[in-house]
Amino acid sequence: MTEVELIWIEKRLEHWIRFGRIAGERIVSRKTRIVSFRPNAIFALIRWASNDFGTIHSRIDILRAVGAHEAYTTAPFVRPGGELYLSIQGWAKVRAVLAAIDAVDAAGVDPCDAAPDHWRHVHNRLSAGEPPRLYTAERHAAWLKRKAIEG
Repeated sequence: MTEVELIWIEKRLEHWIRFGRIAGERIVSRKTRIVSFRPNAIFALIRWASNDFGTIHSRIDILRAVGAHEAYTTAPFVRPGGELYLSIQGWAKVRAVLAAIDAVDAAGVDPCDAAPDHWRHVHNRLSAGEPPRLYTAERHAAWLKRKAIEG
């Protein structure tokens, strides 16, 4: 299982899951809990921090939980790590990723089930300063067919 540490110190430090199928949860303190994901689960972790002058850090990572003996990328607050599909920093770009997630939802697809290539596409386009293409029901159907053939 992949564990993610979530922290909530109101208006100072907030880590939360935007989407993902949580398999387990352990409360560590009033401000900290640890959620677990089964291998191959895809999830989005948002991290945000501020000080007296405003936001100082915002980031979103979309990862796939790895199984035993799989290669992975380390990510803060994710143990042991995961296969990284998207990693974006800066509030304007994080908002754009959140809009892309909402668009997947609007297409009638659970973001957990969207094609990993879509999240890589969103990462690459936003990193290049370009808007990402929408994820449509047709793209999702093509992904499901490709997945059936490959797997």
